[in-house]
Amino acid sequence: MRRALALGVALLALVAAGFLWTRDRPVALASLPPPPAAEDSDSEAEPTGLIAPRSDVTPAEREARRFARVDKDRDDRVSRDEYLATRKKAYARLDSNGDGRVSFEEYAARTVEKFARADRDGDGALAAPEFATTAAKRKPKPACRCPSGVG
Repeated sequence: MRRALALGVALLALVAAGFLWTRDRPVALASLPPPPAAEDSDSEAEPTGLIAPRSDVTPAEREARRFARVDKDRDDRVSRDEYLATRKKAYARLDSNGDGRVSFEEYAARTVEKFARADRDGDGALAAPEFATTAAKRKPKPACRCPSGVG
């Protein structure tokens, strides 16, 4: 009797372990459409049958576009001032009083404003309900866009 009970428990444990082992694996791989045949011998087919979008822009063209955006005077050279222009704009936005120095208050202006909005009673401290209003608003993840016929 004990042997039968032990055998039953062991069998149940093996079935449960097998279920847990295969739980995250795709069950119906055979129902997925076959991956598209590669037309070029150089291209690689995705193992899942899904094809990632490919850009027609080569890395060299992408770099040329980036260079053109920074080379404002179009002399085919990027000067130090051109290279730092975006950082200067960001610094100028932070230096709200225009004194050429960024104080901590200017640097943390958005945080200071956020604190002031949350401090509804104006006591200079956030109670738990006030603090809860400062939590970051997370964007929902986009829904999966499966090609037709999959899923």
